[in-house]
Amino acid sequence: MGKARLVGIGMDYSETSKSALKWAINNLIEEGDHIIMIHVVSPKADPTNKQLFEDTGSPLIPLEEFREINVSKYYGLNPDREVLDMLDTVSKAKRVKVVAKVYWGDPREKLCDAVEQLKLDSLVVGSRGLGTIKRVILGSVSNYVVQTATCPVTVVKGGATKA
Repeated sequence: MGKARLVGIGMDYSETSKSALKWAINNLIEEGDHIIMIHVVSPKADPTNKQLFEDTGSPLIPLEEFREINVSKYYGLNPDREVLDMLDTVSKAKRVKVVAKVYWGDPREKLCDAVEQLKLDSLVVGSRGLGTIKRVILGSVSNYVVQTATCPVTVVKGGATKA
């Protein structure tokens, strides 16, 4: 067994980010890897600790702590039971260490910041499947991250949950 890889997964609890997590678990994550769930919260959200961590993001939060409702609310998140169950299962089945990290700001920039700060080996994100015009007007998080991140990035389209 080689060196444990650090695999980041962009998570906003949308169906596409859940598809990205499922894909990563079924196709990428190997025994002993580390999963870092990366949450980017709107800069308008104002949890009490945001000012402490606005530039660097929160400390790494172990899955056991992140499951506690008061811990996730402290960071302005409302975790999804399905996501937590998937993470519990993979952590036990593949002996994977799971932690979460929260950033505040533009998801495009903060996901790329996470790649650099955490020294990720790989990043997996979901794609909302915007059409060409919407992508030009609104910008695409996944497009930006693929072009900018310094590690391999996998973009999983919604509904791509097959093993």
